[in-house]
Amino acid sequence: MSIFTKITGLITVLVLGLTAGAMLTEAVIIVPFWLSLSPTEFFDWYSKNQAALVNYYSPLEIWSVILTLVTSILLLITKQEGKLPMVASTVLSILVIVTFFIFFKDANASFNTRSIAHDKLASAIITWGNWQWLRVGLGIAAFIFGLFAIQSAKK
Repeated sequence: MSIFTKITGLITVLVLGLTAGAMLTEAVIIVPFWLSLSPTEFFDWYSKNQAALVNYYSPLEIWSVILTLVTSILLLITKQEGKLPMVASTVLSILVIVTFFIFFKDANASFNTRSIAHDKLASAIITWGNWQWLRVGLGIAAFIFGLFAIQSAKK
């Protein structure tokens, strides 16, 4: 295994772990916090913090895809062990982003525009949280496959 592939693999797994941990934090801390707020407080908080959330989570998720893809390509080109788990990690990282387009894009927009009736907001946040748990699962699985990949590639 070349030093470049080792470094790339290590950085990839670190970013995957940070991404999964960040998504877990959102599910475990932010969603319950949102549920503790009144609708007016929630919409005010969300409009104030939405850009910061996007600026924090988007680069982590995008870099997870880029790095897993680059590491997968390196492992495939050099025909090293660990290529299949890293490809799986890439697919799972892509699925994290796909969930944004399937659900989060519209849900976040409805939070931002305050278009959800106050009596439906708790249900919308719970649904948002359930989708977030799906992302957490995908992110943790991507991280685990990344770990398997770099461990296999060392052999």
